[in-house]
Amino acid sequence: MKISRQFTVFGSAIFCVVVFSLYLMLDHLQLDRIKNPINEERLQNGQLVILQDKIDHLERLLAENNKIIANIRDSVTNLRKSVNNDKGPLEAKNLSQGLVDLLPFAPIWVLIPSEDCQFSAQTYSKAADEVQMLDVYDMLSFDNPDGGVWKQGFDISYEENEWDQEPLQVVVVPHSHNDPGWLKTFDDYYRDQTQHILNNMVVKLHEDERRKMIWSEISYFSKWWNNIDIQKKDAVKKLIERGQLEMATGGWVMPDEANTHYFALIDQLLEGHQWLERNLGVKPKTAWAVDPFGHSPTQAYLFKQAGLSNMLIQRVHYSIKKHFATQKTLEFFWRQNWDQESSTDILCHMMPFYSYDVPHTCGPDPKICCQFDFKRLPGGRISCPWRIPPQVITSDNVQQRAHMLLDQYRKKSKLFMSKVVLAPLGDDFRYTDAQEWDQQFNNYQKLFDYMNSHPELNVQAQFGTISDYFEILRKVTGMDQAGMNKGVSPFPVLSGDFFTYADRDDHYWSGYFTSRPFYKRMDRMLESHLRAAEILYSLTLANIKMFGKPSNYPAVENYKLLTEARRNLGLFQHHDAITGTGKDWVVVDYGTRYIAFLLPLPVVVHCCRTILVSGDIENEWQLRFLVSFPMNVFIMPSFRSVVVYNPIEQARSSVISIYVTTPHIRVLTAQGRPVIAQITAVWEHFTQASTETLKLKENGLKHSIKVDFVWYGTTSNKDKSGAYLFLPDGEAKKYSPSRPPVIRVTKGPVFSEVTTTFTHITHTLRLYNIQGVDGQAVEICNTVDIRGEFNQEIAMRITSDINSMNRFFTDLNGFQVQPRRTMSKLPLQANFYPMTSMAYLEDSNRRLTLLTAQSLGAASLKSGQLEVIMDRRLNQDDNRGLGQGVLDNKITANSFRLLLEPRNSRENNAPFSYPSLLSHISCTYLNHPLIQMATSVDPALLTPVPHSPLTSSFPCDIHLVNLRTIQSQVGGGPSEQAALILHRKGFDCGFSSRNTGLLCSTTRGKVLTKLKVSTFTPVSLSLMYESSSTPKHQEISLKPMEICTYRIQLG
Repeated sequence: MKISRQFTVFGSAIFCVVVFSLYLMLDHLQLDRIKNPINEERLQNGQLVILQDKIDHLERLLAENNKIIANIRDSVTNLRKSVNNDKGPLEAKNLSQGLVDLLPFAPIWVLIPSEDCQFSAQTYSKAADEVQMLDVYDMLSFDNPDGGVWKQGFDISYEENEWDQEPLQVVVVPHSHNDPGWLKTFDDYYRDQTQHILNNMVVKLHEDERRKMIWSEISYFSKWWNNIDIQKKDAVKKLIERGQLEMATGGWVMPDEANTHYFALIDQLLEGHQWLERNLGVKPKTAWAVDPFGHSPTQAYLFKQAGLSNMLIQRVHYSIKKHFATQKTLEFFWRQNWDQESSTDILCHMMPFYSYDVPHTCGPDPKICCQFDFKRLPGGRISCPWRIPPQVITSDNVQQRAHMLLDQYRKKSKLFMSKVVLAPLGDDFRYTDAQEWDQQFNNYQKLFDYMNSHPELNVQAQFGTISDYFEILRKVTGMDQAGMNKGVSPFPVLSGDFFTYADRDDHYWSGYFTSRPFYKRMDRMLESHLRAAEILYSLTLANIKMFGKPSNYPAVENYKLLTEARRNLGLFQHHDAITGTGKDWVVVDYGTRYIAFLLPLPVVVHCCRTILVSGDIENEWQLRFLVSFPMNVFIMPSFRSVVVYNPIEQARSSVISIYVTTPHIRVLTAQGRPVIAQITAVWEHFTQASTETLKLKENGLKHSIKVDFVWYGTTSNKDKSGAYLFLPDGEAKKYSPSRPPVIRVTKGPVFSEVTTTFTHITHTLRLYNIQGVDGQAVEICNTVDIRGEFNQEIAMRITSDINSMNRFFTDLNGFQVQPRRTMSKLPLQANFYPMTSMAYLEDSNRRLTLLTAQSLGAASLKSGQLEVIMDRRLNQDDNRGLGQGVLDNKITANSFRLLLEPRNSRENNAPFSYPSLLSHISCTYLNHPLIQMATSVDPALLTPVPHSPLTSSFPCDIHLVNLRTIQSQVGGGPSEQAALILHRKGFDCGFSSRNTGLLCSTTRGKVLTKLKVSTFTPVSLSLMYESSSTPKHQEISLKPMEICTYRIQLG
């Protein structure tokens, strides 16, 4: 009865505090009115409105507090019953009972200020000059008539006198696209081609200062830089100073934009920019993305936040290119969907034709342009498919050839608003040998000299870098030269994305959204482990600096391990790596690199854990790291200590799994208090059990959700599905296993699950019986094995009664959500989109969200239905250069969470949408699980002290993207500074905040870092530029969706 009395008093106290608080608030309203009697009449109307709003708010508070009091009353009643029925001491009871106080107390209601809801509730108003990609898709018929020499376009004509008043300016940009792995491994490409390209570049650019070149892949450049002498390094720096060599984008690779998570996109960009600043003093201004298979606005946002002014894209659906060409909108300011203030605008150039190779860059006729690719001169290794070879430029033919090329330049200029033409000159791994440098530069220079020396042609042609082009463009269109502000712009504003890409006919590149899913899952796991290690490492350095010990911490060695991990993770973001579109042995090489950098990460984590928790590293090598691989067995002696690391910035209540060798286990806290535990068998063989139906419960109502599996075959046409393309043979066919499934049911106090084993899939549904976030969703794990199939793709289909019509939503790079529309005018494969972290369906009453721990392709082909391709096995090449099918499938475990939420607000047709707070946090839990570390030493020798660098949780909508120690300017070790990267997530308030299990609230975007920081400087995303604003010490204010970086010094 003592417990009952305590809770009764506690409940009464809460009630008194609530009533007293309401009294003070009402009294304050009355005092405000008395203090200003003179202005009362003048402000009466406004005050009445304000007063009415406050009364409404108080009524809501009273209603909420009534619910709180009711819950307290119910809790007291239940506690009284449990005490009355108690049959023995606590130690004798089942560990699933009586231990709720060991878990963090989740508030019944999450506190969300009304200001934090204004962002998602803002009214969408389309600007007059805005191009919204959803509207473009609605408008286009997506037919494909023969356009003549420009097959996917139209005939272009012009008048000879169009350039009399303003001459045409042509900027030819030499480039060499170097894939860090595709048909060869990274190292093989470097050995056979890339090092020779860069060596020749130094020599050939110095021969003539009019020559220019751009380079983008810093992974290759850094490897080459480490192998050249000081004289060659000085020569490179001179080329950069003279403007002959430009580092475009400056990322570690040219990343894919569909499957990549924004953590990894930022990480590889930061790694490249930091390398450039440290070694060359270079700050890139323009992004160059000619080969990713579709383009995401997330990447545009990251470029803008990094301080870049301009960007270029290439692989966009041919119908969209044609439409933009007719409207002369191939150049535009790319704006984020949520932005109504133009703060995210970045100037973007879309290349108009089929490819970035020379035949498709000088103008609309590839047969003509190919004749100006001088590597294809007769006698070379490659030739023109149109069977008309180039000619060496001489005094006899220069006039005729110059007019022929100028005609293409003029026709290309008719597709743009300005009289400035960009003509890239390059292709994959071009300029390998000195002969090609001479062939291209000498012949083009003769053509330029002729054009420039004949005023009647009204043209000025030159070699240039990509930033040279944008500088000229901004000048002739009257825009600012600084690059960060629009000034007066003749260009439209565009919002939306460029998925799904098609390069011809019905050939949609939606296959690579899923190809090689094993490696996509591995990528996400390693991102999580790298982030965890980065944060712990930075905190450990600060701890050592503060206390001066231990002196034997291997800071430099561990930092080098982190650097290698960053660079190998960055390498895998390449658009032929994470996409699953490389040769078999190249994919193996990526996997080997991943494992090679995964294994050292536990060493970093172990060292940090020991210092932060135990204070020394004497037992570092006796630690064992338990990662989420199913065969890791935790050998259990009589007593063992486990350290759990929560890598996210909010407090959490989660379930962890540890493999033990006996079912006779007790779990205790460091203070000896029991912890809720459940012993579950690890199954090596199937067994017989019963079956259950999946039902999601919401507001007391049960909703049946059907989960089943389907097959897609490949078309019987000549062109079939491959690593890039998805070309199905029609609608999916129901999965029918060859033998009846085996079903196993597990029930327990912590979780219950149903595992169904089919021929190709082991499908598990798990429900957690806890009050935290984990208990709000259904966990789904599908272990897929289709290694014995022929031209088959397997998908999970979720069917609900949600009236979603033809609308659904997928995320882009885990950063933002893009509304989608399933269109009957498009083929089935065109309605699949990349799903990096989530997809959802909704109607006016509910939202069903599927959270994912790996990137896959997703669609909603029917109302209320969500479909995810889980694996693909394809026996042929799809004629996009790879030269093989996808036959190296592995047994792959795909993890998901399914979340059903009631809606409190109406649907809208705005081009933006936001997840709920609960789905944001659930996704974070899924992708950043708790990390367990076990000690194998005598527990009596350990005195672990809980370590928490944060005094309290971050707000629910603030995510710590990374806390990454910056490399020192000298050597490969750490500096005393770190990059603190924060993201304020946009969320939809139209969902219940009651009983969500969240242990945090929102604070209008204001964050106190709660870290001991001695210096604190706002900088651009990749640390290239310092911000002019100086926030209060450690007080940060972020706008919704904003990502900000701060250069800090801990300790």
